[in-house]
Amino acid sequence: MCTVVIDVEGAGSARLLAVRDEDPLREWDALGAWWPDRPGVIGIRDRRAGGAWLAANPAERRLAVLLNRADVSDLPDARAVSRGSLALDSVVGRSPVAPLPMHGFNLLEVGPDGARVLSWDGVDLRETAIAPGTHMIAHDDLDDDTTPRIAAWLPEFRALGPTADSPDWTAAWTALLAASAALPPEDDRAIIRDNRPHGYPTQSLLYATAAITPDALEVRDHALPSPAHWNDGTTA
Repeated sequence: MCTVVIDVEGAGSARLLAVRDEDPLREWDALGAWWPDRPGVIGIRDRRAGGAWLAANPAERRLAVLLNRADVSDLPDARAVSRGSLALDSVVGRSPVAPLPMHGFNLLEVGPDGARVLSWDGVDLRETAIAPGTHMIAHDDLDDDTTPRIAAWLPEFRALGPTADSPDWTAAWTALLAASAALPPEDDRAIIRDNRPHGYPTQSLLYATAAITPDALEVRDHALPSPAHWNDGTTA
């Protein structure tokens, strides 16, 4: 139940903030070049399956973020292939093609030709182009206002204006993310989340910011001090 906020300026130019929700017991490695068979690719690695939640290829100015999505089919876990390869493949120019022996996902892709979301629900693979402007996605569709955190916070991010016009957009967006953490992490409107009351073991563990322009790709990751907590681990 991760969250991504993205501001698309035009083809090949976008800035985003991504929050990762995962089981705290599932170990991960910070942003790095963890895949010797994929030269030039960096990402945040899941130690258990070896894949990536977020991956980037700075030389080709490609970035991908993986978010879970509910299935409409009943794929047994024993038959499901890990989704961790999706972001890694995406940033070397290989997007998923249906059918897929995987649980549902939203794969956000940014590259020289633009930004899009590929959504797989276990039956259909859909593509949603991301138009210029500020958008938000979680476990449902892009800008889905039935998702409480999108309904609550997308207008606030949009009110900050285009990131291209901001001398320090990362500070402005991160400040808003910090403000959102005034909500209890169990609140379904929260971006910094504790999903256990909603039936999932996942909690927010880190966030990343990225800027993709026609000249470069820059990405940074920041671990939270403790799961589902923005500050010192005692308050959200």
